[in-house]
Amino acid sequence: MSIKVEPDDLPRVLGDFDAGYLLTVDPVGSPARVKVVSVRPSLADGRLVITRPGRGSIANARANPAVTVVWPPREPGGMSLIVDGSAECEGEDLRVTPASGVLHKPA
Repeated sequence: MSIKVEPDDLPRVLGDFDAGYLLTVDPVGSPARVKVVSVRPSLADGRLVITRPGRGSIANARANPAVTVVWPPREPGGMSLIVDGSAECEGEDLRVTPASGVLHKPA
């Protein structure tokens, strides 16, 4: 089951979640590999701000700005939040402009 989340609804929806996971892709490897790191994004000016996700995540986002941030449910059977977006690097931080989001759980 999926429920669409509009970018304007993110401030309200994010209140139900804690730490999440940033997914980036290393485009150099063959096959390409997904890098997953634990993050605690904040929201500023409509963008997710991810503070110091690590050198590998920054390098991946520079090479391929398409990223996904996933927040697991707080309780068993709850909804996960999945946000796809485009990342911009600012020093050691990332700013992700959300393109789409869904609340999701298995049917």
